[in-house]
Amino acid sequence: MEWNPDPDSAGTWLRDRLDVDYATMHGVVPHGFEAYARIFHPAEVRSLPDRAVPTMDEWNRMPDEEHVRLIELFVDEPATWADAAAAFDTSLHALAQWQRLVKTPPEADWRTRIAPDGREFTSPREGEMTPTLLATLARHLVAHTSTPDAGFAAVWEGWGGFVGHYGEAPSRAYLEFTDDPLHAQVLQQSIHDRFNNPFRKAQWQPGIVSDEVSKGERLSLPGRDHVLFAAPPSAFADPGWILDAPWRDLEQEQHGFPPAAQHPSILWPADRAWVMASEIDYDSTIVAGSAELIRAICADERLEALPIPEGADLGWEADTTNR
Repeated sequence: MEWNPDPDSAGTWLRDRLDVDYATMHGVVPHGFEAYARIFHPAEVRSLPDRAVPTMDEWNRMPDEEHVRLIELFVDEPATWADAAAAFDTSLHALAQWQRLVKTPPEADWRTRIAPDGREFTSPREGEMTPTLLATLARHLVAHTSTPDAGFAAVWEGWGGFVGHYGEAPSRAYLEFTDDPLHAQVLQQSIHDRFNNPFRKAQWQPGIVSDEVSKGERLSLPGRDHVLFAAPPSAFADPGWILDAPWRDLEQEQHGFPPAAQHPSILWPADRAWVMASEIDYDSTIVAGSAELIRAICADERLEALPIPEGADLGWEADTTNR
């Protein structure tokens, strides 16, 4: 994998197949493919063995010792959209929207909802899947292209700290805790000066990718600009693709975090047989490709996926079934 400094040469065809607005999924998913699939990102569910998960109001009224007891008893597990639909007595269908699937009242928070059976469902992550789930999907994608070892990965430039910028403070900061009073004093003074000095001037703040990449050309698509990389689709069939990604977050690793790299926003092979789009505001990933590919994806029990028609509306108001 390597940075592509001339994104228009590889991505103009994609821009030409997108709508300029987001009235349907085609603001991010190209027109003109035989079939389309929606892969629902997993949610999470929390349960307790002896009672319902408390609401936030109930939690705030509890004594600290009860907090300690419950935290030790919480069971957190992945949950499918079908699990949520069963718990809330709603219907999973191709255009289902999470906030309606979990019966969110107006003005309520749809991110965490407690079902009638006492379990708490947390909404799916937007814009990304786990490396394992992406690898499962990628194995199908690789099997349906004549160029599995040549393709492109576009990563949205707006992820926090991804690209460098001119500013008064860095995009990210890491706090280190220590018992050394002198170190703590120096750290406090450093943080104070960096963020509160009224005479500070904007300067270049490095990002995760190199300065050359940060200052380079973008693949400009409707509403989104991306950094484009030459990347073989076959690489993503291995959950360890993160280790080879040129946008791997090495600085974060130096602070003790495990290896990580941002999920590709768009992925396609050199032969353009399909396109995978993980739009940053979508809680599902869309694949455009052949009918055979879409059937294979939807038949894989490791993926929760349904076929959707060209022109599908994936906006929050599109779920007219679960009103």
